[in-house]
Amino acid sequence: QVQLVESGGGLVQPGGSLRLSCAASGRFLKINDMAWYCQAQGKERELVASIRDDGRTNYADSVKGRFTVSRDNAKNTIFLQMDSLKPEDTAVYYCNARILTAQGVGVRSSDFWGQGTQVTVPS
Repeated sequence: QVQLVESGGGLVQPGGSLRLSCAASGRFLKINDMAWYCQAQGKERELVASIRDDGRTNYADSVKGRFTVSRDNAKNTIFLQMDSLKPEDTAVYYCNARILTAQGVGVRSSDFWGQGTQVTVPS
């Protein structure tokens, strides 16, 4: 069973920083793309940043220049460094990973999600 466990959320004043982490555990063959999504109250979940297994990154326009996504492949972990935080960044942040698992004699690619971590930036 594959699990993604997040940590690092909390309450921070505007202009402050937080660092989110998400570690994958369980039995799997390979982690491909990893990403962070956020969901503000009453809104749909949306992509914040993604990172491919080769290190290429992609960011939502709203976080470019403020957030940095990275990963440690040896530790099966993705990070999100969040700087210059704004009240509009308040949301539950979820990590996502596309992971290959063994299925009998073949392999299967599936999306897995973390449980979410709350980030609150008061106005």
